[in-house]
Amino acid sequence: MLVRFRPTLLNRQRRRHLVAVVAFDGVVLGDLASPCEIFGLVPGPDGRPFYDVRICSLTPEVKSQHVELRVPWRLSTLSRADTVIIPGVADLDLSIPNPVLLAIRRAVDRGVRVASICTGAFALAATGALDGLRATTHWRAATELARRHPEVDVDAGVLYVDNGTILTSAGAAAGLDLCLHLVRNDIGVERASEVARLAVMPLERAGGQAQFIVHEAPADEQTSIGQLLTWIEQNPSKDLSLSVLARHMGMSIRTFSRHFRAQVGDTPANWIAHARVRRAQRLLETTQLAIERVASESGFGSATVLRQHFAAIVGTTPLAYRRAFSRSVPAGD
Repeated sequence: MLVRFRPTLLNRQRRRHLVAVVAFDGVVLGDLASPCEIFGLVPGPDGRPFYDVRICSLTPEVKSQHVELRVPWRLSTLSRADTVIIPGVADLDLSIPNPVLLAIRRAVDRGVRVASICTGAFALAATGALDGLRATTHWRAATELARRHPEVDVDAGVLYVDNGTILTSAGAAAGLDLCLHLVRNDIGVERASEVARLAVMPLERAGGQAQFIVHEAPADEQTSIGQLLTWIEQNPSKDLSLSVLARHMGMSIRTFSRHFRAQVGDTPANWIAHARVRRAQRLLETTQLAIERVASESGFGSATVLRQHFAAIVGTTPLAYRRAFSRSVPAGD
């Protein structure tokens, strides 16, 4: 399947804000399309598009997982761009060509606004532009980004990070949020709200809102602590006080706390809170139990306590999470 992108016609009456979206082999199609969709919806004061959106690449054709794209603009577009968008790459082991990285770096050095979507942060980090800055990416790739680029302060818990001229966002939907954030900065809240309505999406999701992260249980069942973690996961509603757990392990509270932190890298209380939230997430996804019942089954003393921990760890309310992820939401919920 061959998809052809036609160049945007230039407005001769005024110079529009030029957005260059970088394409390369392995590009994530959704990340490539998001900025085209959002920026393409913005009308200018004269009724013509406010942004001139151009997809550009090193070569005339690039390959994604599902299609081959014929791209009309070359990397020289970045030398004139006002905003550069770097979409994600599907395979993190697929290297981005050096000329692409150099073009991005030159844009950064010119002070151009450069933003990455999802794993596009890896390409941006490879240019050195994120050194010493806070950045985000899809939560599944955050650990790898931090490993490859320890000089970057990786925050996996937010939708996007705005460092002024350097911005990064999390997964696909967060890329839409980032693009709307840029539109809001350029033309104001009122007109950005109109774009959000046209795109049938909310405007109010702020960058600091947490990603919907699946918090995995880091258990190694071959160790005594690993076996305890498995038992906690299976029994979150039981009494999991320090004294009970220490007695279960045949240790003093002080020794148990020290061993737990050494092996798990966290306090027992914090790990238990995450385990209970994981149970609550599963119940919210797969059942229609009342929130009070979910709280009880998860080991929280009340719905209020559940909401507090859920907001702190997941970044939203149990009800909002259920609406987003329930597999069988009844009519009228």
